[in-house]
Amino acid sequence: MHIVDFLWDFILIFLFIAYFMILINIVTDLFSDHDLSGGAKALWIILLIVTWWLGALIYLIVRGGGMAQRRQAMIAAAQKQQEDYIRNVAGTSHTDEIAKANDLLKSGAISQAEFTALKKKILAGK
Repeated sequence: MHIVDFLWDFILIFLFIAYFMILINIVTDLFSDHDLSGGAKALWIILLIVTWWLGALIYLIVRGGGMAQRRQAMIAAAQKQQEDYIRNVAGTSHTDEIAKANDLLKSGAISQAEFTALKKKILAGK
């Protein structure tokens, strides 16, 4: 009899954790959707709190198709933002700046002392 109780408890805990994972995904999707008004978000939250699993099931049926699209759009926006940041940071390297200063030295626009000072400044990161 004890093993049956253990298995039943194990199944209930599994379902409880699965419900909370679904609930977290729903709430995340709900608040990341900028097309939905604040009142509609509040009503969905109330429905989720009052009706528990039935509210989650209704949400997945009504808005489940758009959840994946909104998640993909959010990931694409984050990826684009990260790529833009990397491009911005990696825009000019120390080697490029020293090469430009060397070109100025060769053209006679700056002296050797100015080139050395520029090179030290570039390598110092300033």
